[in-house]
Amino acid sequence: MKLFVTGIGTDVGKTIASAIITEALEADYWKPVQAGDLENSDSHKIQKYLSNNTTKIFDNAYALHTPASPHLAAKRDGVVIDLHQIQEPKTKNHLVIEGAGGVFVPLNDTDCVIDLIQKDYRVIVVSRHYLGSINHTLLTIEALKNRNINIAGIVFSGDEYPSTEEIILNKTGLKMIGRIDNEPYFDQNVVRYYAQKFKENILNL
Repeated sequence: MKLFVTGIGTDVGKTIASAIITEALEADYWKPVQAGDLENSDSHKIQKYLSNNTTKIFDNAYALHTPASPHLAAKRDGVVIDLHQIQEPKTKNHLVIEGAGGVFVPLNDTDCVIDLIQKDYRVIVVSRHYLGSINHTLLTIEALKNRNINIAGIVFSGDEYPSTEEIILNKTGLKMIGRIDNEPYFDQNVVRYYAQKFKENILNL
């Protein structure tokens, strides 16, 4: 199973969700494009959050120095992100692929994060509640559906808002994989707790 984790925007809990899903499956993990914070990248964070001994974390295809949209970070590094140079790592294990920001974050003048999603990937959308998040969630899902991309389900992040979750699930017909609460902190124990909580739903995707 190859699961591509995307968010409805930046800082919605995509990396935590990726850690939980990776831990639940004891999957391998890959973030194709990392922009900024290379000493404490999302791959480093995933490594810190996991407690299983099976997961392999693959190197970024592009590790860019500027914490900005990948197209701008690449320009400042003097490179152009080329999708043909982004080769999926070979593994016999499940693979969790984490995107960068939302689906229309630009990678270069023509391609966006959505263009990284291959036909055999299933997408998990991470939605966080804020004013406007219903619109952003529905737009993300509509964009994925318009490209006939297989959407596995939704993870809600943050405080519970039943009316928001209900309208999103009703309008999209998607499965809710789980909710990640506003925890005071995340560590291996907290990630393992959610991994156990989500595991059955993830295995049934």
